[in-house]
Amino acid sequence: MDSKINEKHLDLVQGVIERMARNSFLLKGWSVTLVAALLALAEKDADSRQVAIALLPALTFWGLDGYFLAQERLFRKLYERIIDSDQTVPPYSLKTEVCSFPVWLDAARSPTLLAFHGAVFGGVVIVLVFLITTSSGVSAQPGGL
Repeated sequence: MDSKINEKHLDLVQGVIERMARNSFLLKGWSVTLVAALLALAEKDADSRQVAIALLPALTFWGLDGYFLAQERLFRKLYERIIDSDQTVPPYSLKTEVCSFPVWLDAARSPTLLAFHGAVFGGVVIVLVFLITTSSGVSAQPGGL
């Protein structure tokens, strides 16, 4: 294969990988912003139902981030196949393996996504539990009746 075509092909795949990483970064920012805004609105009214709504974007952004990470991993494998002289990849091909559910789920459970999105999700759950326990008449003071 012509080395100039191979180099352009690698540049093309690298561009896709960079876009996936940028999308992942943007999703994390939107996740924190949207969840924080929903929690701030819920805090104003002390409404646990509004806090529960914040769980939806937290989970949605986690899933989307997992999808982008799975896609990024597939493109990294394609990049490695292009570099490997034993494997033949058609010039300028961007075909990767199909991103199936187990691949996506593995990516969503990666340590970095689990730590970040798990913290966002856990924060919402903590606020939700706090609001439910304080609004149901449970005393927050030790020894209080």
